[in-house]
Amino acid sequence: MRLSQYFLPTLKETPAEAQIVSHRLMLRAGMIRQSSAGIYSWLPLGFRVLKRIEQIVREEEDAAGCQEVLMPTIQPAELWRASGRYDDYGAEMLRIKDRHDRDMLYGPTNEEQITEIFKAYIRSYKHLPKLLYHIQWKFRDEVRPRFGVMRGREFLMKDAYSFDLDYAGAERSYRKFFVAYLRTFARMGLKAIPMQADSGPIGGDMSHEFQILAETGESKVFCDKAFLNFDPLQSDIDYDGNLKPLVDRWTGLYAAADEKHDPAKCPVKGDQLLEARGIEVGHIFYFGTKYSAPLGANVDGPDGKSTTVHMGSYGIGVSRLTGAIIEASHDDAGIIWPESVAPFRVGLINLKTGDAKTDALCADVYAKLRQKKVEVLYDDRDERAGAKFADMDLIGLPWQVIVGPRGAAVEKVEVKNRRTGERAEMSVDQALTKVAG
Repeated sequence: MRLSQYFLPTLKETPAEAQIVSHRLMLRAGMIRQSSAGIYSWLPLGFRVLKRIEQIVREEEDAAGCQEVLMPTIQPAELWRASGRYDDYGAEMLRIKDRHDRDMLYGPTNEEQITEIFKAYIRSYKHLPKLLYHIQWKFRDEVRPRFGVMRGREFLMKDAYSFDLDYAGAERSYRKFFVAYLRTFARMGLKAIPMQADSGPIGGDMSHEFQILAETGESKVFCDKAFLNFDPLQSDIDYDGNLKPLVDRWTGLYAAADEKHDPAKCPVKGDQLLEARGIEVGHIFYFGTKYSAPLGANVDGPDGKSTTVHMGSYGIGVSRLTGAIIEASHDDAGIIWPESVAPFRVGLINLKTGDAKTDALCADVYAKLRQKKVEVLYDDRDERAGAKFADMDLIGLPWQVIVGPRGAAVEKVEVKNRRTGERAEMSVDQALTKVAG
């Protein structure tokens, strides 16, 4: 894509309303535009990142044995009345009426909807377990939406739901999501720490939130430094096998958010305890028969008797992750995208548009990158070199290939790694090998 044709409305100044790093950089990099409080349009650059994140989430959900569905954003109120949540949910729920005066709502979550779908088709334990998910926009009317996409009113979320015959089955499903989440965040270049979360009236220990470490995180977290040596991507996972040892390894180490950390009772001492900032990006939760019982989601068990299924829910904030990744990966110049979620892999910079040799070499590099299926954003604008460098650093593409008249005269280009800042002059073929991955 040529930048002269691309819709990329970057800003030199930081908008006054942006309070945190990710909000500032997303606005300045032309990724989003606010439509109203807590509601954003996603512009081309931001949308590309959003789709990258969504695809990683989808691939890891599929690998764990989940099946994707798509549920509506507008739900009938009667489902929520049946579960008892319609009146209890509070002012965050956007309640509406259709033209026939029927009560409807813009879904803040989908437990009722997915339970109704399951109930309509699954009758026997032989068809269990079922792991279903979708990636859909949600709406919660936050009283104080702030921090850009980190706490908006409208947001893109992956929510999954498990259906099992009993607690033992629900535990196996829970472990699948636990491992899938570790892999999902690791693929995005994030270090995610699972922390036991409140499980409400159900009790037990099957509720975890996943916090990624970021200097500008919203809450303080404490964990064993051994977490930093764990790599969820080291080996292939057999989701049909016994995942308990792997889950036990992760949950056996100390990790607690600020409100649950008690220094007097912390088992990790001295330098082994890591104190950092964290951002919650995922939550998994077993809730038993909380929704299946009132909505009548039952199956015939092995003994022929009707049994209420056990359920769990598993959420990842897809749009929130865009901001969280920036919070974890940036510098004073702008965003530093991990390669797996970058909107483009390479930024090609023409330092002197209009110079015949420079234009010709840029055209050659651009064509060869495209032939190799490398996604490249070519800055062919008639702008000052300083402005081009600033914009490219701001949007944070992993690699920059820089072409100027001096290098073009000897068919050399300069390659810059955005994360490390390392720069080196080399031939076109060497540059292509380096940035193509």
